[in-house]
Amino acid sequence: MRRAPISPDKPKVGITTGDPAGIGPEIVLKAVAEGEVRAVCSPVLFGPASELRRQSAEIGLNAAILSTYSEELNVSPTGSTALIYDTGDPSESISWGTRSAGAGRAAIVAIETCVRFCRAGKLDAMATAPINKESLKLAGSPFPGHTEMITSLCGIDDSLMCFFAGNLRVFLLTIHTSLSDAISVIKRNRIVRSIILADRELRRFGVEHPRIAVAGLNPHAGEHGLFGTEEQREIEPAILECRSDHKIDVSGPFAADTLFLRAWRGEFDAVGACYHDQGLIAVKCLSFGRAVNVTLGLPIIRTSVDHGTAFDIAGKGIADHRSMVEAIKLAAKLVRQTSRSH
Repeated sequence: MRRAPISPDKPKVGITTGDPAGIGPEIVLKAVAEGEVRAVCSPVLFGPASELRRQSAEIGLNAAILSTYSEELNVSPTGSTALIYDTGDPSESISWGTRSAGAGRAAIVAIETCVRFCRAGKLDAMATAPINKESLKLAGSPFPGHTEMITSLCGIDDSLMCFFAGNLRVFLLTIHTSLSDAISVIKRNRIVRSIILADRELRRFGVEHPRIAVAGLNPHAGEHGLFGTEEQREIEPAILECRSDHKIDVSGPFAADTLFLRAWRGEFDAVGACYHDQGLIAVKCLSFGRAVNVTLGLPIIRTSVDHGTAFDIAGKGIADHRSMVEAIKLAAKLVRQTSRSH
């Protein structure tokens, strides 16, 4: 595979290899071998080097790798190598497709290390491969996912999970919680904070005048109270407050069954979804394997894939790495857009 040369002025993107029992290492190794990735950034992998070498050999991947233990990350990648910051051997042997505390801990250490380097200014952005939430729990993590963990590591209270999928951007008002709990926390103050954060971050990432729409929680956005009152009690007042007090171009609530298509066609720059599946079904139907998860509100740039660990195909060498490619490329693009905005 042809490899593009890397110049020292390209953004340095840290890439965590995810749960080693899943497809994370495979898609990362495949992604950094792509010329289109190496053309836009200098990739630095974070994970257990021994495990990456083992998987590369067993799956038959032709990924040239270079380990570095330099805390300063002074070694620069060349056109034929990708740096690996070795985060240490897993605490137990890794079996593909198996949930374990060892796999969870390996993923956590890689994330913690990469975030630390980003916050110290040694990396320009990070892109993350998928982790398994059950393995995280087995490893003793209090966090249900990447977004909550990285938000805490960055020392902030509020962040948003947002998916970039071509013309469609979807941010979630609630993330990893049950549907009943999500409904109970869709409150005016939460919605206002989320809209303000989304507007600010979209401007940071190059959208000069964001047009934001908010989906209704209930069928037909409640139909004026016939199918639920959350729109009238919580969502509409939040939108009005953001328009009047914060001068944000936000509208809604709109019926969710048509809103995402309207945004996809260019009517809005971003959509606020009330709960996880409301937003993610639209994203994955329209752009699965091409969408990128971006965490809004962080002091660092973080992107991720739009899928999970795919334990059923781990170790088979057949995982599609396109979303990983897109996540890395978008991370590099956001670095450049953020630099221009300043």
